[in-house]
Amino acid sequence: MAQVEATTERIVAADAETVFDAVADYENTRAKLLPEHFSEYEVREGGDGEGTLVHWKLQATSKRVRDCLLEVTEPSDGRLVEKDRNSSMVTTWTVTPAGEGSCKVVVTTVWNGAGGIGGFFEKTFAPKGLGRIYDAVLANLAASVEK
Repeated sequence: MAQVEATTERIVAADAETVFDAVADYENTRAKLLPEHFSEYEVREGGDGEGTLVHWKLQATSKRVRDCLLEVTEPSDGRLVEKDRNSSMVTTWTVTPAGEGSCKVVVTTVWNGAGGIGGFFEKTFAPKGLGRIYDAVLANLAASVEK
């Protein structure tokens, strides 16, 4: 079983604090950022960063749907970690300043992939698909915070 990783990043024309606050706002902002690949969005505990428990279904392909129940932590400034209680999937959001009035947002998701030939295809194709999904999330994030 190999670890699979997908990383997406974007420069956003807004300060890092504003962008991080938007990413960490599961109660109001986050649901508005999610493309059609996400469904059944529900905040079950908290709603703002550390201590949040959020549920959604992620449909990565027409046949592959993950039922995600995510615990949110903030291990350091500018870093938000979503650990799925239902799988090995962990998504880390990192927001860092990138010059005057802008920041860099990096989203990295890792999970334990399948073994055998299925695992080969997962490791080959899943990162690209998940990258496209998170590209859409980051585009929506930029549109919501850029002035």
